[in-house]
Amino acid sequence: MDDEISAEEVERLLESDEQPRIIDIRSPGAFARGHIPGSENVPFGELPDRIGEFADADHIVTVCPHGKASVQAARLINSYEGTGDARVESMAGGLDAWSGELMANDETEAADGGETPESPF
Repeated sequence: MDDEISAEEVERLLESDEQPRIIDIRSPGAFARGHIPGSENVPFGELPDRIGEFADADHIVTVCPHGKASVQAARLINSYEGTGDARVESMAGGLDAWSGELMANDETEAADGGETPESPF
């Protein structure tokens, strides 16, 4: 893992040509309620089985609610042989530190009758 990256730096990168892959490790329900636009939802428990999906990435930023679990996720991704050349970072402070807009999935609420499942994240 390269280190942590600030939420401000992530926001700047998302507005540039150097956009990283943002991997949100929260549950699908938490992701649906609000996430960084353009981020991908890969729940932490699924990460070991889906890690191969990141083999082509140059820069990966992991995100969680407070910036703790995403450090572990970044270390796991960085340990994968296929991401050896990628820059892998955790967003410091997690979504608590994010000041930009969050995108919600309206269709998720409609599909489950307006209730979202409880989640540890």
